[in-house]
Amino acid sequence: MQTQTEGFLTLPPAGKGRGVLVLHAWWGLNETIKAFCTRLAASGFSAYAPDLYHGQLASSIPEAEELSRALDADDARAVIQAGVDQLCQHATRGGSDLAVVGFSLGAYFALELSNRDPEHIRSVVVFYGTGHEDYTASRAAYLGHFAEADEFEPEANVSHLGSLLRQAERPVTFHRYPGTGHWFFEPDRTQAFNPAAADLAWKRTLAFLKGPSNL
Repeated sequence: MQTQTEGFLTLPPAGKGRGVLVLHAWWGLNETIKAFCTRLAASGFSAYAPDLYHGQLASSIPEAEELSRALDADDARAVIQAGVDQLCQHATRGGSDLAVVGFSLGAYFALELSNRDPEHIRSVVVFYGTGHEDYTASRAAYLGHFAEADEFEPEANVSHLGSLLRQAERPVTFHRYPGTGHWFFEPDRTQAFNPAAADLAWKRTLAFLKGPSNL
């Protein structure tokens, strides 16, 4: 495991694996995201999480709202692209088949990246996040995990994203998790965390990353 200046890198025992870029939620690059990267590495992947907030973290919704409002989108894109470059150095196949996983805020940037960098991004996983409108350049397959009751991402948003991806003729699988709300995958969000749903989402994510035929 290594900690980079602008992110967090974890490598599998073999030293290299399929590269997975992990984009954090509006809380920042916290221990939950680092633990997720570590789990990916233990499963054979090279995982890198760029720090879109340059070291700042939020523990409450008001703090997260403040950090997300102050986020410069162009700076975030530059940090993400630097993360792609960093990850390619540690990924098999030279990073030509990277995956990107985005949580909430990070999901928007993950979706955008898939259309902006189709030469690298071949798989996209989003957790309770939508956004972006253009997928005409994408060459990726998509997996989405969404809550049953989500004040931040209503069903209309999820359905719209699915329609856009299908119109672009991209493979897409979305799962809804009964009895869950936003952040159900994140154990540090104690009021939202749903262990059973989180475990199922993790298993589905691993199957997807190892090959869509395993879904």
